[in-house]
Amino acid sequence: MVRRIGAQVGPDGLQLDIPTELYGLLRDVVGALSQGMAISSASHNTMLTTQEAADLLNISRPTLVRLLTDGEIPHSLRGRHRRVLLRDILDYSERTRIERRPALNQMAVDAEDDDLYKTTLDSRPSR
Repeated sequence: MVRRIGAQVGPDGLQLDIPTELYGLLRDVVGALSQGMAISSASHNTMLTTQEAADLLNISRPTLVRLLTDGEIPHSLRGRHRRVLLRDILDYSERTRIERRPALNQMAVDAEDDDLYKTTLDSRPSR
């Protein structure tokens, strides 16, 4: 069952029920636009070039090609060119984010145990 936030009326008088999930997305979009950020939307079936996929992951194209070759991210070939589905890039991004979380948490615990946060607060300027 989809929860709805109620009817919204557009400038043309059309009334729509908006699901709660869509409301959250629209709120985020409005917030980003109000800060001058660009927004784009694409179908998860969109095919990306290796450069587009690398840019989305914020990694180099050769690093992405290695991930494709190693089977970390599914891809297809169109002639000599590799193509990647947007959904596969998003899945990889989420999977690596989840895999990194425990290591980052452990680093924070280790830093706290070693009083590194206190050292940072007490440090003098380097110049």
